[in-house]
Amino acid sequence: MTNYNLGMEWAGIKKQSDPLLVSVILLILGIGLVTLYSASYAYAQRAFNDSNYFIRRQLMFVIPGLLLFIVASRINLELIRKFIKPLVLGTLFLCILPLIPGIGIVKNGASRWINLGQFSFQPSELAKIVLPLYLAHMFDKKQENLYESSKTTLPLTIMVFAFFLVVYLQNNFSTASFLFINAMAIFFLAGVRFRYFITLAIVSAPFIAIMILTKEHRLSRLINFIKPEWDPLGAGYQVRASIITIMSGGFWGKGIGQGQRKIASVPEIHSDFIFSSFAEELGFIGVTLFFILIAFLMVRSYRIALQGDTVFVRLLLFGITTMLISQIILNVAVVAGVVPATGVPLPFFSAGGSSLAMMLGAAGLLVNGSRRIVKMEAANV
Repeated sequence: MTNYNLGMEWAGIKKQSDPLLVSVILLILGIGLVTLYSASYAYAQRAFNDSNYFIRRQLMFVIPGLLLFIVASRINLELIRKFIKPLVLGTLFLCILPLIPGIGIVKNGASRWINLGQFSFQPSELAKIVLPLYLAHMFDKKQENLYESSKTTLPLTIMVFAFFLVVYLQNNFSTASFLFINAMAIFFLAGVRFRYFITLAIVSAPFIAIMILTKEHRLSRLINFIKPEWDPLGAGYQVRASIITIMSGGFWGKGIGQGQRKIASVPEIHSDFIFSSFAEELGFIGVTLFFILIAFLMVRSYRIALQGDTVFVRLLLFGITTMLISQIILNVAVVAGVVPATGVPLPFFSAGGSSLAMMLGAAGLLVNGSRRIVKMEAANV
């Protein structure tokens, strides 16, 4: 008899999940919260007359985020598949809501958030989880028709472009592109033929160029990346200030809470550029520890994905792992000036309750995968 508790089957797994994976995730979360407080208190005091403004709002999302982490780590993934269509359509609808006046919140020319009174919700963060869930489900379901484009790749491509379009219309090109690229990684892992990607690249290239060239801020970011001296005190200031902040940390760092450049030097240092504050205060040693933790998370998660018991589980865990790791790498690369500036936050670190809760949910799915491996190993004993 299938046991559903409050709509959930607790995966039928009595063994514990991967303790090292859970420990590393919680350790990264803890480091992220400490870094956020240190990076944000000066700006919070100046802007809101409350040094705890950002960390308090972040902590309000920690409890629901951890609850989501626990649920995602224990829920039967097959149960989610039963509701995948309303889930993906509901998420797409939520992504449209920020575009409606009176419902959406406009900040810096972008309509990315739904107004929830004292709080706001960014539905594109939910899409980072739901889209991989949907694609993994559909590719598993249509394995026999994988090479029939009209039955598999075409409808899935249309869904991916639908998400890309609504998120792009929020003036959130970076997240829209991130969703698209992560989706294409799942297409590749599912075994879609290489010529599909070549055709897609040829068709998409002119549209991507238009999207970049027709928006002044995107074009200026690209120009400043290619030619940093073009506008060092304008569009290029944030990245240049971030690089100086990282370098100022030296080998040992200035100490937690002792960083100086967060006071006024780096815009958005509590958000997308928070890694520069982390590097200033913890130095080369801290940055090395950070990458060791991320490398462990990546290797452990991909190992779990490889051992998935179904195509759906393998594709889902590969997609979630790729989403998490690539977002971390992309954020750090932007902060270090390696790639043009984007608006992608650093998971578990950047201020933003929607991102924190959704990333904890994504991490919970990885833990869920580790529990399935334990179950299989127990069954084979």
